[in-house]
Amino acid sequence: MTTAERPTALTSLRRARELFLRGQQPPDGVPDDVLAAWKRARFFGVRHDVGDPAPEAASGTADSPLLAAARPVLDRIAGTLGGGETSLVLTDARLRVLWASGFAPDHHCRDLSEELVGHNSAALALHTHRRAEVHGPEHFLDRWQDVSAVSVPVRAPETGDTVGTVTVATGLYGGRGEGPGYGPHPGAPLAEAVATAVETELLSRSRAAERALLDAYLRASGKKGQAVVALDGRNRLVSEAAGRMLSPEGLEALERRAVALIRESGSGRPTALADGPDGSAQPDSPDGSAQPTMLPDGPGGTVSLTPVSHQGSVIGAVAMLESSGCPAPVTADRRDLGLAGRSVPWRHAVGRALEMATSSEPLLLVGERGTGKTSLARELAADALLMDAAETELGTHADVLRTGRPLLVRHVERLAPPDTATLNSLLAAHPNVPLLATYTPGAPPGPCLQRLLDTLAARSVTLPALRERPEDIRELLTSLTPSPHPGRPPLTWSLDALRALERHPWPGNVTELAHLVRTLAEHRRTTGPVRRTELPDAVREGPAPRPLTPMELAERSAILDALHLHGGNKARAAASLGIARATLYRKLRGYRV
Repeated sequence: MTTAERPTALTSLRRARELFLRGQQPPDGVPDDVLAAWKRARFFGVRHDVGDPAPEAASGTADSPLLAAARPVLDRIAGTLGGGETSLVLTDARLRVLWASGFAPDHHCRDLSEELVGHNSAALALHTHRRAEVHGPEHFLDRWQDVSAVSVPVRAPETGDTVGTVTVATGLYGGRGEGPGYGPHPGAPLAEAVATAVETELLSRSRAAERALLDAYLRASGKKGQAVVALDGRNRLVSEAAGRMLSPEGLEALERRAVALIRESGSGRPTALADGPDGSAQPDSPDGSAQPTMLPDGPGGTVSLTPVSHQGSVIGAVAMLESSGCPAPVTADRRDLGLAGRSVPWRHAVGRALEMATSSEPLLLVGERGTGKTSLARELAADALLMDAAETELGTHADVLRTGRPLLVRHVERLAPPDTATLNSLLAAHPNVPLLATYTPGAPPGPCLQRLLDTLAARSVTLPALRERPEDIRELLTSLTPSPHPGRPPLTWSLDALRALERHPWPGNVTELAHLVRTLAEHRRTTGPVRRTELPDAVREGPAPRPLTPMELAERSAILDALHLHGGNKARAAASLGIARATLYRKLRGYRV
């Protein structure tokens, strides 16, 4: 776009905005996203001529952890802005302005949510989870008609969640590129650099707080066999004795109490909690002294929580568990570790299989590889003779059925045609034989196999894939984790690692998860909960948000390899790839959002 064309584009968009504000139909050519943003502002009742004085600290933002981490960075940058037409703004995840400097005060607002001020780059960046720019007439407010702004989301380093935005605003900028005469904002590198610096500071503070929690946990668990749990809403440190006392549901309930204590308590003295009338954590006694309460998952012991403080703030809690001496209730028989799970799809499938297994008739278990078909079949008929069609021919195994003993045939899709024909003939003559079979769908079955599947269809159960029951991940981890070697702590998981595990699609299902757990248990050299950074690249980064082109897949793979080679150091990875660090961040975010 030439210099002469830019004012024309600006003028056209200004004219379209004026027509829209008068209630008239804007002309063709207004970008769809801009027109949609104007319509949202009108729906929200935003006044285009609204006025707002210079920002003040909104309620609840003065003690914001994001502001505390960002202030040293922002104060350093603010000195370089000078008296020019550049403004730097920090918001939290609710788009409340936490800090602003530079530019004309009447351009600032206390809150940048679209419901209050209409279209702006901070709201757009928060919505899209990537860098966003809004220029001049694209804004809804009158006073921002001569402003160009670029915003970058700030992410929590441990979880990747967006916790705020950094915005750089200048006078109206008309550059080269797509859109109505606008191009890459000259403040984009500054916004990227500030967001990166704030994320680095957040990571440093998070690690210091986690170290304080770990120290408190180690002090509390100094006595051998002590049942201790330390929690901060992201990490869990669970001693072996506590792991035996708490069910997954009990640990979840205990974590909710700890989070409530972090929010409500400013005290560092031991405090026991009970559920208040609104479900929040409340002290058990008026003076706040420790009054042990029952464990969250019922009888078997009591628990007291002690807040853990760091730099004057409560950042977590240590729970001391005491057994009452009564045996914990037995929940379920888990002879096979892969059968853990309480999700509705899993319980429905297992319940249906158990109901069908009460009669000595054929049963077909269908599911993707690794979903637990063979494990469930062994539970249903512990005395069954096992035959793997991928390794053995049916042969005389069919004779076992005539004796009344169950026969378990794995991978019926791999049966040789003569063996399939033998089973078809047997079922035609004796439809009530105790046959258990597992079937993994794949290539279209031949006519002989299709006949067998049709015969067993009425007594078939389909097991859900692990991606369809992510709520079972945590219980599966408990079941699949092997006992630690003498002198080593049990394997535990940080919340950011758990979230990554729950988002992974698990093409290999429970078998793939079991392999990951076993590998970590055998080869891990560090202590403490397993972090997200320790997980394989595909699990750690999460599934791609959209189907990627072959070029994008190759690029994503190269970036992940470089990050792995350089221990996660993004600056070194970017240098090895020959790209700027801001480009690396943008590409990673583009693949993950």
